[in-house]
Amino acid sequence: MLAIIETGGKQYHVKTGDIIKAEKLEAKHGDMVSFDKVLALYHAEGGASVVLGEPYVKSAVVKAEVLEQMKDKKVIVFKKKRRHNYRRKNGHRQNLTVLRITAIEDK
Repeated sequence: MLAIIETGGKQYHVKTGDIIKAEKLEAKHGDMVSFDKVLALYHAEGGASVVLGEPYVKSAVVKAEVLEQMKDKKVIVFKKKRRHNYRRKNGHRQNLTVLRITAIEDK
């Protein structure tokens, strides 16, 4: 079974066993989190069927285990205005949560 979930303003295409990096969630290492914002489900076993949400599939829940809290690679933000001696350099590291999808449930 495949699912499309929404978290942190982004959408992720997941199946059981996948490892994803999502925007930071308030959970500790080893905690279980569940996502109820499921946009679509794809049942592959038997006759293949697709269930689309309007906007979400109300009966579906995706469960995941928190593997790690981490920071992403540094992104350099450089601003410059030529011939005005204006240069600014900043860096940013986004906080991420690494998740392992453990179950996709459709009630």
